[in-house]
Amino acid sequence: MITGRDLTRVYGMGAAEVRALDGVSFEIQKGEFVGVTGPSGSGKSTLLHMLGLLDRPTSGTITIDGQDVNPLDERARTQFRLRRLGYVFQDYALVPELTAWENVYLPSMARGMQARECSLVCTDILGLVGLGDRVNHLPSQMSGGEQQRVAIARALVNRPAILLADEPCANLDSRNSEIILDLFQRLNRDLRQTIVMVSHEEWHTRYFHRTIFMKDGKIETERRAVDKSPGSGDLLSSP
Repeated sequence: MITGRDLTRVYGMGAAEVRALDGVSFEIQKGEFVGVTGPSGSGKSTLLHMLGLLDRPTSGTITIDGQDVNPLDERARTQFRLRRLGYVFQDYALVPELTAWENVYLPSMARGMQARECSLVCTDILGLVGLGDRVNHLPSQMSGGEQQRVAIARALVNRPAILLADEPCANLDSRNSEIILDLFQRLNRDLRQTIVMVSHEEWHTRYFHRTIFMKDGKIETERRAVDKSPGSGDLLSSP
C-alpha cells in the first residue's frame, strides 16, 4: 500500500548540511498498524511528513496505492491528502473558535460533500470516537484527550485510506494516552484502518503490529509483534 525507496531529505548546504533522512526504504501493507520510533532527531517526523505529502524528499520515491506521489503538483497533493490521507498532529491543531462538530465539518466541506451528507458523517464520526455528547463544545471546554479525539475524528471524516499520527499522545497523560491508543487499535481492528504513528514511548509498541526503529536518519531495525493485543510486549525481530 505504501512503499518508500531510498528516501533522503537534506536541509542546508555544505558544512551546514543536515541529512534528516538518509536512504530509507520500507513497505507498509493495507490494514497494518505501524509505529515509528527513535530518539529526537532520528528522522521519524520527517518521514511522516513525507508520507503525508507535507514535504518532498530530496531524492527517492514514495508510492501510495500504486501511485508515485513525488511528481504531483501542489494542487494535486492537496486533493490527494483530502481524499486519501488523514493526519493527526500532536498539538491537535483545532480552530479554537469552532465547536467539535464544526472542526470536523471543515475537511468534509473542503472535499465537496453536500451539506446534509457532511452533517450526517460528522455526527457519526464524533460518535465513533466517543464524543457524541460533546459535539457543540469548543476546544477550550474540552480536556486534552477530548481535543485529540476531535482531531482524530477530523482526520477520519473523509474516510482516508491511511491515517498518519505524529506523536498524538505527546501532550497527554498516561490515562488519556491509553484512551487514544485503544481508539486507534479499535479503528484498525474493526475498520481495517491503516495507521502509521510516530511515538517516543516504549510502552506504545505493544499496540503496533510492527515497529520501525530509526536513528540518525536511517532505519536501524524493525520488530513485529507476536501478539497484537494490548498488554503483550512480546516482540520478535522481523525477517
